Amino acid sequence: MKPLLPLEDAQRRLIAMAKRLPSETIPVGEASGRYLAKDLVTKRSQPAADMSAMDGYAIAFDDRNGPWELVGECKAGSPPCLPIKKGQTARIFTGALLPDGADTVVMQENVKTDGAIIHLIEDPSPVKSRHVRHAGGDFSSGDIALKAGTKLTAAALGHAVIAGAGTVTVGRCPKIAIVSTGDELVAPGDDTQPHQIPASNDVMITAMLAQLPAQSRSISRIKDDIESLCAALESAQNCDIIVTIGGASVGDHDLVAPAFKKLGGKTDFWKIAMKPGKPLMAGQLGDSLVIALPGNPGSAFVTATLFLLPLIRYLAGAGDYMPVMQSAITNSLLPATHQRAEFLRAKVDSSGITAFDSQDSAKLSVLAAANALLYRPAQSPEQEKGAKVSYIAI
Repeated sequence: MKPLLPLEDAQRRLIAMAKRLPSETIPVGEASGRYLAKDLVTKRSQPAADMSAMDGYAIAFDDRNGPWELVGECKAGSPPCLPIKKGQTARIFTGALLPDGADTVVMQENVKTDGAIIHLIEDPSPVKSRHVRHAGGDFSSGDIALKAGTKLTAAALGHAVIAGAGTVTVGRCPKIAIVSTGDELVAPGDDTQPHQIPASNDVMITAMLAQLPAQSRSISRIKDDIESLCAALESAQNCDIIVTIGGASVGDHDLVAPAFKKLGGKTDFWKIAMKPGKPLMAGQLGDSLVIALPGNPGSAFVTATLFLLPLIRYLAGAGDYMPVMQSAITNSLLPATHQRAEFLRAKVDSSGITAFDSQDSAKLSVLAAANALLYRPAQSPEQEKGAKVSYIAI
């Protein structure tokens, strides 16, 4: 019997099959969730000049004890007010440019006014430049603001705009076809007979893709005959990735592999040393990458997390595309593993991580209650409660 392919080897081989998609330049306001295709270089410095971080009075630090004559007012969004000299101050507001001659701001709570004379009532500044944001203190013109591969989150987009960007160059969104197979499947919400089941997997996988820069379409409830499956696969060959769900094993009605072969597809690997998800298959059909996910919901979810989502992120230009492993203390006794890596549906909270008693990959109730996949490498010894373990947040 051919040995199962180790999980990490399968992940590497899948990415090795792929090529980054071409980039495109789009308005920054339309780039949420996309990945930068090249470094974003700042076009300006921030702040562009020294400015106040507080409402108060601009002074020269060497003249810090006052009193001072009030000679001007500096507002945010206005050019600098007139320079100040020794014994003078200017009223200043948060975000306003410091006038020439000033290098420190005294908080308004620390002074009292007597007409145009401002008196110190508390020490305004034990150090020079208190309450001043200096020119270039955040970044300078010509700096790399965001590196290629960065995901454009809300904060990253704000940074891009303040750095002077009106457009950004990002990786193109992959096109994904989701093909779910099985004679037993009926449309969501339809009445079912005992031998039928609602088609939940394509809805679940589509929802997972909604968190990524991807364009997906569902080709759902394909019957278990090779001609129907071949037609569905052929209709999806304009996509970057074709995802099939179900029919990836070796039973008489598991037709994904025969259909794939009939259409001239090239299988790269099939059967992974992981649980759940052993029957996963990957290959290429024309210009499309194909991932065949198992049909049990738990298996489909785990393999999509470990293979499909990283592949989409890679194609779209992500610098970090693999799942992020975190650590927690286990509240469960974890049995030893054998030749397959295991991903246990689990709940993580402030007390640690607890694996569910049932790990049946057909149970969506367990998957829906989980917020983590507890990772157990192949050939792991038994782990007592209190041991540190790795997990992927879901």
